[in-house]
Amino acid sequence: MANFSKSNAPQFSMDVYQNEYLPEGGREVNAIVTVTSTGGGTIGSAVAAPHLWSAGQGPSAAVALMVDCSGSMDYPPTKMRNARDATAAAIDTLRDGVHFAVIGGTHVAKEVYPGNGRLAVADATTRDQARQALRKLSAGGGTAIGTWLRLADRLLSSAEVAIRHGILLTDGRNEHESPEDLKASLDACAGRFTCDARGVGTDWEVKEVTGIASALLGTADIVADPAGLAADFTQMMEAAMGKEVADVALRVWTPVGTTIKFVKQVAPTVEELTDRRTEAGPRAGDYPTGSWGDESRDYHVCVEVPAANIGQEMLAARVSLVVPQPDGSTQNLGAQGLVRAVWTDDMVASTSINPQVAHYTGQAELAQAIQQGLDLRKAGDIDGATAKLGRAVQLANNSGNADTAKLLSKVVDVVDATTGTVRLKAKVEEADEMTLETRSTKTVRVKK
Repeated sequence: MANFSKSNAPQFSMDVYQNEYLPEGGREVNAIVTVTSTGGGTIGSAVAAPHLWSAGQGPSAAVALMVDCSGSMDYPPTKMRNARDATAAAIDTLRDGVHFAVIGGTHVAKEVYPGNGRLAVADATTRDQARQALRKLSAGGGTAIGTWLRLADRLLSSAEVAIRHGILLTDGRNEHESPEDLKASLDACAGRFTCDARGVGTDWEVKEVTGIASALLGTADIVADPAGLAADFTQMMEAAMGKEVADVALRVWTPVGTTIKFVKQVAPTVEELTDRRTEAGPRAGDYPTGSWGDESRDYHVCVEVPAANIGQEMLAARVSLVVPQPDGSTQNLGAQGLVRAVWTDDMVASTSINPQVAHYTGQAELAQAIQQGLDLRKAGDIDGATAKLGRAVQLANNSGNADTAKLLSKVVDVVDATTGTVRLKAKVEEADEMTLETRSTKTVRVKK
């Protein structure tokens, strides 16, 4: 067993941005908590599971690649070829020693490689064997994504590793199982592995693909042109190979009399975590954040405190990071953030909004306005859609979210961005509308 110095493990740090001053009678406290993980290098899982660390190779990991092989993958025929090439490119990106499997997904899930309920271990030979097996992939059958996820879970859980990750590609709607079946599969897999989901072409359901990624704490995106799959798969696998610690949870402790109104991730994407809380002893709850590499994310914590008199102050919440241990306990990762409340009669202090809080409140509203606007557009409510998408244009413009502003301009004609005056475009490319919806939760960070 290798020796672990503190320097091997990723170092987590936490910063809290808030205006702690409340007016008399004020009860709502908002804070943005920035969590940063640095310096893990390639040997980071030492912090969470030293026994799962492979010498010189980084944290032990297992990856399942789920490739849609339903009949529609043959239209056009290049789609299946691109999917095969993309999967091969992802396999080439695997670190030596990483466990992996390829699953072909239709209305049933089939093991494409290595088979027999096993995982292969990446090296030159197994990569080559996997590429040979991919050549046999052909399109035919329906789509039941829940069965793909359950097979991935069975395979991934067969290896004792620190990081478990899935990559899922679909080109169609989940027509061969009920939404309840898919939800049951997602509930069964949540917390067992993370999963990135991609929709290729324009015949899939955005809410399905984003729902899968959200439930399994991964990323979602559209690859409108199948020719872009290989680059996207390579990038996804590189990100997966960079993960160093799995199952990190944000632990929020609050004193007697306070209630948590919400906890959500607000960068790099908006992700609601409030309902995912698991109790962690008296007055504390854990909110799942998935796997971490060298990266930084922002969370918005909102708590309601009991009313107090001018001059009083209190600790409204204490935020820390924990990872599970093999014996069922949790290890604290050492970073901590304090959220405070101070009651004052200074009107200027108590009414100013912290710039970070204001920015991310706007980004969350932006995501919601886009989703509501597109839903209204689909329902034929032109006035409602125009109002919501106009508000989205205004918010994107005010916050400097240029990527989202650009996507919006393909769906509406912008008359005046500062006031949010827009006209719906008469004709919109389906790919443009789906790209806007899929990427609606992507945020920009506050300009320092």
